[in-house]
Amino acid sequence: MPAPAIPCQRALFDIPADVCYLNCAYMSPQLVTVSRAGREAVPLKAQPWRVGEEHWFVRVEEARARFARIVGASADDIALVPSASYGIGTAARNSPIAAGQTIVLLAEQFPSCVYPWTRRAREEGARIVTVERPGDHDWTSAVLEAIDERCAVVALPEVHWADGGRLDLVAIGRAARAVGARLVLDLSQSAGASPIDVAAVDPDWLCAPTYKWLLGPYSAGFLYVASRNHDGVPLEENWIARQGSEDFSKLVDYQEHYREGARRYDVGERSNFVLLPMVNAALDQVLAWGVERIADTLRVTTSRIVEIASEFGYTAAPEAHRAPHFLGLSREGGLPPDLVPRFRERSVFVGTRGDALRVSPHLHVSDADLEHFGAALRALR
Repeated sequence: MPAPAIPCQRALFDIPADVCYLNCAYMSPQLVTVSRAGREAVPLKAQPWRVGEEHWFVRVEEARARFARIVGASADDIALVPSASYGIGTAARNSPIAAGQTIVLLAEQFPSCVYPWTRRAREEGARIVTVERPGDHDWTSAVLEAIDERCAVVALPEVHWADGGRLDLVAIGRAARAVGARLVLDLSQSAGASPIDVAAVDPDWLCAPTYKWLLGPYSAGFLYVASRNHDGVPLEENWIARQGSEDFSKLVDYQEHYREGARRYDVGERSNFVLLPMVNAALDQVLAWGVERIADTLRVTTSRIVEIASEFGYTAAPEAHRAPHFLGLSREGGLPPDLVPRFRERSVFVGTRGDALRVSPHLHVSDADLEHFGAALRALR
């Protein structure tokens, strides 16, 4: 039996009553607790004598452990990175690719998750296989058809950033392993809003920034690294990733060995004294709600949005092929080019990518917001 839906959480966000914000795929609104954590942390750098081991090492490990719980991993499998592109770059550097092999991507995938593989393909004499957008919205079947014995890497999102199309990562992971391909995942548009279990999917690498569905700040993120890849080459050779780095007096006793697990892949300035408290505050709230409950609650919200939008000629992918938290609404004849600014004039914030109107709510969305959205659609038809 599904857990009870989460009631509207608008009081936990700093959103005026007359603003209808439905654009979390662009950037989530920041929780009040996250903003407070940032404000409290900012003065620390003004008094550097207060910066101690807790700030360099303890809060980092707390963040690592929190994200591990969200994806069902061990803290030893988690690295701290500044962006999804940093994580994808690390995966690309450590994925063996031979001449004549293929790298499977999606059509219109986010650029930061395409450029590293384009470079690797060019350097190694490999070939990019682009899975075209399926007419029946079934990305999973289309990807499975592209995976064969020539495949070296399958590099995908769980949710397509343009329209919320969802992929079955368990099925894709099984197919990738069957041919010996590496599975690299970008969960920018799903981590924190769509449940994932890395034990079931078994990716080689998985990355997610915190500023979208993890409700945290910009310039922070996480990289899951399967234990089989713990001995790879990091993007940078920083001091804090080495064994014994907590003893500042011995940093010039240079160490060959890295810290255990995925920590060798940590970004150099991982111990950001302002961002880490904000990240931890955000992850605490996501964990308190529970990702499954978030997904179940947002699935109801997006279903209601589909019903409202259908009255004005908009359609969405079938529920089986779309994310619970993210809609791509289309309309026969396409979208007007000025649709987003016209929504904005009515204090409704949505996005467009390609031919899709992106509508991506979170738990701050109220019944009044849905009425507000419907009224805007009526005025703009």
